[in-house]
Formats: sequence, C-alpha cells, structure tokens
Amino acid sequence: MTDDSVLVRTEGRAGHLTLNRPRALNALDHAMVRRIDEALTAWEHDPAVGTVVISGAGGRGLCAGGDIRSIHDDVRSGGGAASAAFWRDEYRLNARIARYPKPYVAIMDGIVMGGGVGVSAHGDVRVVTERSRVAMPETGIGFVPDVGGTYLLARAPGELGTHLALTGAAVGAADALLCGLADHFVPAEAVPDLVADLARDAAGDVLPRYARPAPDGELAGHRAWIDDCYAAGTVEEIVERLLDDGTPAAKEAATTILAKSPTALKVTLAALRGARGTISLERVLEQEYRVSCAALSTADLVEGIRAQVVDKDRSPRWSPATLAEVTDEDVARFFAPPGEGELSLAAPEFTKN
Repeated sequence: MTDDSVLVRTEGRAGHLTLNRPRALNALDHAMVRRIDEALTAWEHDPAVGTVVISGAGGRGLCAGGDIRSIHDDVRSGGGAASAAFWRDEYRLNARIARYPKPYVAIMDGIVMGGGVGVSAHGDVRVVTERSRVAMPETGIGFVPDVGGTYLLARAPGELGTHLALTGAAVGAADALLCGLADHFVPAEAVPDLVADLARDAAGDVLPRYARPAPDGELAGHRAWIDDCYAAGTVEEIVERLLDDGTPAAKEAATTILAKSPTALKVTLAALRGARGTISLERVLEQEYRVSCAALSTADLVEGIRAQVVDKDRSPRWSPATLAEVTDEDVARFFAPPGEGELSLAAPEFTKN
C-alpha cells in the first residue's frame, strides 16, 4: 500500500511537500518525517529544483503537531522507545530544514502547532495568513516545547516567548511576525497564486508581489505586563506577578498557566532560559531531546495526552499537583545526560553552502 501521508511532487522549479493527513490536521508521524527527509535529500543536489514549498492538505492548517496519541500508546505499551526514535529523526529534520541550501518556503496557513512549527518556522521564508494560529501548546499535555521551539521562543522580543511557552497560547499572523515565528503576511486568497508563481520565479522575486501588512495583533499592546511579569526567576513568581498586575489579560494568563502541568512549566522555564545562552539550534535540539526522552518516564505526559485526546475529559490529574511540590532536583533530572542514546547534531553537517 502506498503511503500518501506526504505528497511529493515538482512543479516547474519548485519541489512541493504537502502534509496529507487532513482528518488528523496533518499531525506528523515517523513515516512522514522520513518521507520529508527523503525528498529533501533528492532535491538538494537536483539542479531542476530551486525552491522547496511545504503546505498542508485539507484547508484547516499546515500541521497540528506530532501524533501524540501514538506517543501515548507507545509509552503505555512499549516504554517509549518508538517515540524516542521518532524525535531523534524529527529533530534532525528540524536542523536540516534550518540549514537547507535551497530556499525553503513554509505556508503557515491555518493551524500550525508543535511539530508543525518545527517543519515550518526554521525555514527561510515563513508565510502566515489571516487564518494562521501558531502555538507551542506542550505544557497542556505535560510536555515541554520541542522541535527547536525553545530556540525560537527564547529569541522572541522581551518575554513574549516565555508567555507563549508557559501558556501555550496560539497567536495570529501579526503576533507570529512580532515573535519571529514568521516573515511575511499574505492574504489566504492569494496563497494559491503565490505558490503557482514559485514554479517559475525565485522566492525573493515572488514574495514582494503578495506580501501585505498584517492585521493588528494583540501582543504588542501587552508588552508592558508581559515583559515585567515573565522576567521573574521562577514560575511561582511569574504567576504571583501576573495575579498582582491588575490587568485582566495578566490574570487570565495566570489562570491558564495554573491549569498546566506544574512539572512541565518548571522544566519549560529552565529550558527557555538555557536556550537563551546557547549559540546554535543544534545545541538546543540536543537539549530538547534529553528533556523529551526524560518526559517519557513521567506520569504527566501520558496523563496529559489522555485528558486531551484519548478520553477528552480535559481534566488532567498532574503529579505532582502543585508548583510548590516540584523540586529543583525534579527539574534537573530532565537535563541530565542519559546513560546512552544522546542526540548529537554536528553543525557542519547542516551548514548552508
């Protein structure tokens, strides 16, 4: 049986990757990661392909993230080995996209979350539309932003990345541009014409024909309380500042954060702060791999996925249940080198020519 979860085709000078699991909002699985990587390998030295374009089938979004139900089932039945193997190849793909020697154009229309950010936001040209909803919502399933998400969010202006990482909030086009998760706004109705033009012309020539100012976003108006509150040293202090701020949006953010996994919140803050001082995406992905594999042995990841997508009761029972119960030692365990199986990404392998 032919696997059509990623449609691969060329049109003129453009190579097209279409994520094709619309009923699952194009959620990524291991076979899809391999298929994308194989296509990039084939096109890298093909002089007929000048640009790579990635998009999603179904009209609802590029990609809603990794296939977390399969991770849930793998941890429960197999101890997580398949999930670790999936992340190893996925994170290698994220690094490859960032260093790919040909223009990589991501059409970030509709829902773009988690692993969807990983296959788009590391590209050269990242296009959002008025329908875009971009997020790293991992803390809501007892997990931590990965696929290079901590690298991207750590480099957002001020404390915007901390806000998005802890709350898991989805942002529209203008805010994605502000946070450095996208480059260009193009109206959704113009995207088909933009993509068609890429078959003939270089991305640098095509984008000016279609890029427009994005409709106003929300985050720019909240920078004062976001930058003040999220600059605190701990998650507890961040929540306290948000509750004391007096701004309704700040109080709403605190309420949102307090519903997430306490362990995931503390590990996320530590990962973000660590990523700020890291020079390369490769080093951050290596850190994220440690964190992700460590999460496989925690109760919160399985419980969070159960509550969100298996039983769908939206009532996870976190363990520990409060921020105060999560110790520094608990957090440090996520960053400790594993006995074996480290991910090692040598930057020269991915350097652009």
